[in-house]
Parts: sequence; structure tokens; C-alpha cells
Amino acid sequence: MSQNREERISRTGPWVLDTRELGQRAGNSRSYSRQAPAPAGFGLDMIKVPEGEPVRLELLAESVVEGVLVSGTASADLVGECARCLDPISEEIEVEFRELFAYPDSATDTSTDEDEVARVVDDLIDLEPVVRDAMLLSLPTSPLCSPDCPGLCSGCGAKWAELGSDHTHETIDPRWAALKERFGGTEEEN
Repeated sequence: MSQNREERISRTGPWVLDTRELGQRAGNSRSYSRQAPAPAGFGLDMIKVPEGEPVRLELLAESVVEGVLVSGTASADLVGECARCLDPISEEIEVEFRELFAYPDSATDTSTDEDEVARVVDDLIDLEPVVRDAMLLSLPTSPLCSPDCPGLCSGCGAKWAELGSDHTHETIDPRWAALKERFGGTEEEN
């Protein structure tokens, strides 16, 4: 494991679980309820959890033979903009996750790659990458303010929801533009 990753886990904070409270005896479990501030980049381009906003965690940590199994839910408030009309969006997200954090020198070390399974480092577990991945996979890539959002008019950029049903933009096929220029008006007018 890289030195940078170990230094990051060795700190304490709301994203870090200390497994010494749980013990390494299989069958032990402990529940946690906490809030952690969202780090930068906790989302996608059009929707995200704002940096510093609380991510609410309800966790169950269970000691198993190979490590610590952490399962639970994470919820947070999202902000973003509609992919069709660009109106602001705010909603709540709640995701479930389950992750095994392997003990050092367990059979998992020999049967998996280093980055394939999360690890317990110095009796600490960093939950941030697991929660971030679960949330990112649950976020819509094109969020909408409502499922039937009509979006924007491609001709003028106004919101279709605010335009009348008779709103149109006259478009002339470029092949006919020369005839209109020469004779003026449209066929109906002549």
C-alpha cells in the first residue's frame, strides 16, 4: 500500500472508524451513527454534494474472519442543475453500501490484488472512498427538475415551459434560400 494512502488513513476524523473498539474476534459488531463533511469533488458535473455539507452515516461494523464488514446507509443533500432547462435542483440522496476491509496478513492478501479489496490500516478504516463510490454510482448523469421537463428552445434558448404552444422559428432550407432572395416571400405569399 502506498505511503500516502497509509498517512491518510492514520488520521482520525468522522470518515475514519477505529476497529480496536470492535476487536478482531469474529462475530463482534458495533453500530455507528455519525456525520462527516463532504470533501471536494463529491459528485458529478451537474449534480453533487456541496463541499463541507454533512453526509449522514448509519453503519454496522462486523468483525469477520478476514477483516471488518461495514454495511449501512449514507444520505446527503444534493445541489445541481437540470440537464434540459438548467433550473437549479436540490434533492436528497440515500445509498446503501457494504464493503469488506481486510486485515493485514489475512488470506485476502494472497488471493487479491492490493487495490481490489479495501484494507484495515493500523486498526483504522477510511470510509470516504466507499461512500463516495456508492454515491457517485447512484447519481444521475443527466439530472432533471422533473421527468417531463421540456427543456430549452434550440432556436432562441427560452424555456419551453414558459413559451406558448404556437412558438416557432422559421427555418429555410439553405437550398431554397436563393429562390426566396430572388423572388421574395414564401410560396404562400406569392
